[in-house]
Amino acid sequence: MLGNAGYRFEATVANINERALKAAHLDAGLPADDLALVLANAKAKAVSTDYPVDLVIGSDQVLICDGKVFTKVNDLSQAAHQLAELQGKTHILMSAVACWQANQPVFQASETAAMTMFRLTAKEIDRYLADTGTSILGSVGCYQIESKGIRLFEDIQGSHFTIMGMPLTPLVKFLKSQSNLQ
Repeated sequence: MLGNAGYRFEATVANINERALKAAHLDAGLPADDLALVLANAKAKAVSTDYPVDLVIGSDQVLICDGKVFTKVNDLSQAAHQLAELQGKTHILMSAVACWQANQPVFQASETAAMTMFRLTAKEIDRYLADTGTSILGSVGCYQIESKGIRLFEDIQGSHFTIMGMPLTPLVKFLKSQSNLQ
């Protein structure tokens, strides 16, 4: 998304244990609504220690349905189960971005999108997974609205960028305000 918006950047993997961080956050009774922002900040902070001069951008996304926080699955069998849980319901995608520089937070934003899936039969889910294959395993929710996954939804409320994983409009506004980044 940043590249398509015309920004030059270098992607670096943050060395954090996302599963442990999520579990600790939820076990402490903290709201799931804050989880995407916690993870985005943890990623940006971890990378910022190695690149203290650079502006570091971290982002994350959390899917919540019926009070349950969903995570990425490991195989198509788990994907079928997850889609069966989401079908016919509205779920919330929370996307967050955090920027750190000189080991300090300088910006953060989060946005939500509400997505309602059609009611799907097991046969429709199996057909969808056969059409998409393992490419959907990289997406929480096991769909990709930028391709065949759009056929699963009867209603979508929220920014396309939020659904894709980053609240890009607030980030662009912040980047524009930084005279050295224009």
